[in-house]
Amino acid sequence: MEAEIPPEEQMEENQQSVDAAQPLSRIVPIPKSQLAPYRTVIILRLVILALFIHYRVTHPVDSAYPLWLTSVICEIWFAFSWILDQFPKWSPINRDTYIDRLSARYEREGQPSELAAVDFFVSTVDPLKEPPLITANTVLSILSADYPVDKISCYVSDDGAAMLTFESLVETAEFARKWVPFSKKFNIEPRAPEFYFSQKIDYLKDKIQPSFVKERRAMKRDYEEFKVRVNALVAKAQKTPDEGWTMADGTPWPGNNTRDHPGMIQVFLGYSGAHDIEGNELPRLVYVSREKRPGYQHHKKAGAENALVRVSAVLTNAPYILNLDCDHYVNNSKAIREAMCFLMDPQVGRDVCYVQFPQRFDGIDKSDRYANRNTVFFDVNMKGLDGIQGPVYVGTGCVFNRQALYGYGPPNLPSVPKTSSCSWCASCCCCCRRKKPAKEKDFAEVYRDAKREDLNAAIFNLREIESYDDNERSLIISQMSFEKTFGLSAVFIESTLMENGGLPESANPSMLIKEAIQVISCGYEEKTSWGKEIGWIYGSVTEDILTGFKMHCRGWRSIYCMPLRPAFKGSAPINLSDRLHQVLRWALGSVEIFLSRHCPLWYGFGGGRLKWLQRLAYINTIVYPFTSLPLIAYCLIPAICLLTGKFIIPTLSNLASVLFLGLFCSIITTSVLELRWSGVSIEDWWRNEQFWVIGGVSAHLFAVFQGFLKMLAGLDTNFTVTAKASDDGEFGELYIIKWTTVLIPPTSILIVNMVGVVAGFSDALNKGYEAWGPLFGKVFFAFWVIFHLYPFLKGLMGRQNRTPTIVILWSVLLASVFSLVWVKIDPFVSKDDTSTISQGCIAIDC
Repeated sequence: MEAEIPPEEQMEENQQSVDAAQPLSRIVPIPKSQLAPYRTVIILRLVILALFIHYRVTHPVDSAYPLWLTSVICEIWFAFSWILDQFPKWSPINRDTYIDRLSARYEREGQPSELAAVDFFVSTVDPLKEPPLITANTVLSILSADYPVDKISCYVSDDGAAMLTFESLVETAEFARKWVPFSKKFNIEPRAPEFYFSQKIDYLKDKIQPSFVKERRAMKRDYEEFKVRVNALVAKAQKTPDEGWTMADGTPWPGNNTRDHPGMIQVFLGYSGAHDIEGNELPRLVYVSREKRPGYQHHKKAGAENALVRVSAVLTNAPYILNLDCDHYVNNSKAIREAMCFLMDPQVGRDVCYVQFPQRFDGIDKSDRYANRNTVFFDVNMKGLDGIQGPVYVGTGCVFNRQALYGYGPPNLPSVPKTSSCSWCASCCCCCRRKKPAKEKDFAEVYRDAKREDLNAAIFNLREIESYDDNERSLIISQMSFEKTFGLSAVFIESTLMENGGLPESANPSMLIKEAIQVISCGYEEKTSWGKEIGWIYGSVTEDILTGFKMHCRGWRSIYCMPLRPAFKGSAPINLSDRLHQVLRWALGSVEIFLSRHCPLWYGFGGGRLKWLQRLAYINTIVYPFTSLPLIAYCLIPAICLLTGKFIIPTLSNLASVLFLGLFCSIITTSVLELRWSGVSIEDWWRNEQFWVIGGVSAHLFAVFQGFLKMLAGLDTNFTVTAKASDDGEFGELYIIKWTTVLIPPTSILIVNMVGVVAGFSDALNKGYEAWGPLFGKVFFAFWVIFHLYPFLKGLMGRQNRTPTIVILWSVLLASVFSLVWVKIDPFVSKDDTSTISQGCIAIDC
């Protein structure tokens, strides 16, 4: 007779089975009470904007025709730019995840975990610019993540082939044996030791283990010793020996010539059977430095990421890939589980190419002077895109479906009927291509669609590749000519056909490292589709935008995941010059895409898989640098008007006054309602508006010219950055002044507008009271420019002995105005000189 199960246990098991069957995530729509007014105001603003443009075009100012024409052209461009930015935010959404349901479905008690494996990619180049201690903290936070250890593999790409990076990883692997069990035992957050120990919080909160205080002190002491060892390596690496670096065994370091060295792979943890101090298994940690030879194009970060894709496919082949910059550590140990709630949900995950997390940063001043947090973009624009086809890929903090990186389309596309044996290869093109007339698409588009669908067909027809013997498998792969797409590695090609990841049974562990070395050789990508159709896409310094765009064009969608505790945190440049050069690089990448065949204005129409609002968003990402040209003109117009006495707007009628007032109110109302549903503070919104102008009149302008010089003339222009002064103390870097040519345009605009304000007041004093009315409009626009450029002026002036910059600014303006008034009135003139008095009164209309 079977033992009866207690009712409590039956209820618990039933509850677990119910949880396992429920969705792992849900969409949380924005309340209609917030969204309906927001959409209404957008439409109203569009109508008012059309009427305003019509009025401006049909009412020229003959006395200032060139200024009027310039202003109208600028306003039309601003209207176009606003449409591109606004309408992709038409349907914003939020999302919730259910990590407990994920565990109930894939981590049943007493059974091996069925959670999918994840390969982490960490990329670094120069350890003297990207401190090894920061990279080490990123690696330690990955190895300590709340995820099964046998499901995590961490690949560190050293694209500078630096022995310092290698040696620091040796130390990191050794320290991980202590850090990983400590962080998991006490469930601490974050699990990057540098940032955990620097927290100014009560670390005893919720820690009930009596041994916690003692073990924490011991771990902090161990970490300080680890830092000393790593910093000693950094100090040693400051001067390279004449004979080059030598390893511990006396052999020369293979990467002494950073431009001419073999590929290097070293497995520190995982395969070697390494365990932590408590005897538990540790995740894999693999060092990778791809081969570099003169005469080969290496494609910088995108090429390094593609090398990691191939190495990881040969060694572990996890179905999902998470890439991080070396300075972005895991701040939320459950971040991988958050992503798996989407990727492993059968109802959602099949069509998801990646899950993007927002970027969050440490070490930024409280006022966020230069909008380093990009709050408006990450909390407004990205939520809007999530309601269409998904957020854009931003280069870090992203979990990819490996199959999407291989150029395959999502499973929901029309599949190909399965045929027997291998005879399908000759006819697969006929049965899988669309019946759309070829004349509707150019030849290149037809070829790309055919190539993509051939690969989709290959996946469908090779689901049962495991059932073939080695000869049949080799025959099938060669028949498909996959070498032309993926390269000459049979092991790698076979891994691309395994949708659920894992290594094939035929894989020989002793040969995997040799195969991995082959796939990172500098000539492996030649005459293949790497960087063109598969992997990270080449052709722009912002390879992230291109890569996500190609996936969306194939019909994939992406997901935006915003857990309450930020998933990842990184560092951001906080001084003015570094921030502008970061923006310059992003804008340059957008210009490169605009001038390439992948421009969203004309690429990807053949398949019809990219939604039109998503296309608008991508167009916005590549045309926004060109706004710098009308923006600079518009910022100079107020000063020119003040200096010349002319104005771009004629005498306003009642209708014109209503239009101006309506446009102004609609702009304010749209912003307020946007802040309401997004939760962004008004301070963050204002900082974003200010830096839009600062970046627009500086970095974006240089990016446009540099992009055209690079793409059309082959000239690569670099702008030198020179540090001039530095202050100690907290946020000392914020006050470093680095003079660079990017600072010239906004500085000139500021000076011209301030001179214009002084000249305008002087002119009004000369002409009398009738001049003060027109002066108000001109001065209003001039101060609009000055207030938007105020953070730039503050950064340009540094601390100024801690005197607030606004005091200096107002002092200069008021002193200039009152000086002119004083000179004009001249109170010290003799009262007996009536002629002088009368002339003075006439001059100021007494």
